[in-house]
Amino acid sequence: MQIWSMKVFCDLVEAQSFTQAARINEVTQSAVSQTISALEKQFNALLIERSKKEFKLTSAGGLFYKHAKEITGIAGGLEAKLKETRAAASGIIQLATIFSIGLYDLPPVIKKFLKGSPNASVRVQYRSPKQIYEDVLSNETDLGLVDYPARIAGVEVVFLRQDPLVLICHPQDPLARRQRIKLRTLHGRKFVGCARTMPIRNGVDRLFRQHHLAVHYALEFDSIETVKRAVEIYSCLAIVPEITVRQELANQTLAVVRLDEKGLTRPLAALHRSVKVLSPAMKEFITLLKEPV
Repeated sequence: MQIWSMKVFCDLVEAQSFTQAARINEVTQSAVSQTISALEKQFNALLIERSKKEFKLTSAGGLFYKHAKEITGIAGGLEAKLKETRAAASGIIQLATIFSIGLYDLPPVIKKFLKGSPNASVRVQYRSPKQIYEDVLSNETDLGLVDYPARIAGVEVVFLRQDPLVLICHPQDPLARRQRIKLRTLHGRKFVGCARTMPIRNGVDRLFRQHHLAVHYALEFDSIETVKRAVEIYSCLAIVPEITVRQELANQTLAVVRLDEKGLTRPLAALHRSVKVLSPAMKEFITLLKEPV
């Protein structure tokens, strides 16, 4: 019996989906089914009830899961410890991040981290949220940095902080003369938004629905940088993380208006594999990420 087979079984139990378990382990759904059948044949016991539509373990399956989880945890910990030893020798932390965190939140953190650990190095890759989750699951990256994190089997979510959101507009817009406004003031206004595939767009749209606001999206882009440029050119409105417009505010190319409603923030999180044992350097890096920027 291979440890990998036990891991596949545990992933299946936790995801309750053959498709999801296959994705986590980068194999086909048929391979997952064959692995479970091989385990049942080896132990001469039915582990999963297949007669019902809902996913359910047999008593033997529950017992097997309990001990398989312990074994795979030990094996995963050993693998992570060995990798940690190699990483400590090379002093490298692999990061995958969305653009907005990488461009604005990350630079001061890396600078502070390297100042305290001059022999370390941080390698950063800019990826889409979907790619980041895949990289974390496949152990291609040590840490993934995302906003509006999702709960996915095999991925540990470490919440970092809440990033304030603000309204931005052209300096000549009448709203620019006001420091704070009510969210309902935006009803019916023309907006520039991030693409619907971006978590921040879903977060902003959810905010509008909660306050029963109807806004018109005139333009949509796949980066906050392009959204900002569009607001400058077309005199639309947009809601973006406050940290992303500090330079434009200083240069007076955009105006920032705060919204009175509470909870206008986007959650930021670090991701790593659930079985990963974090090195002291990674733990220190996460601690720095939690500090206000």
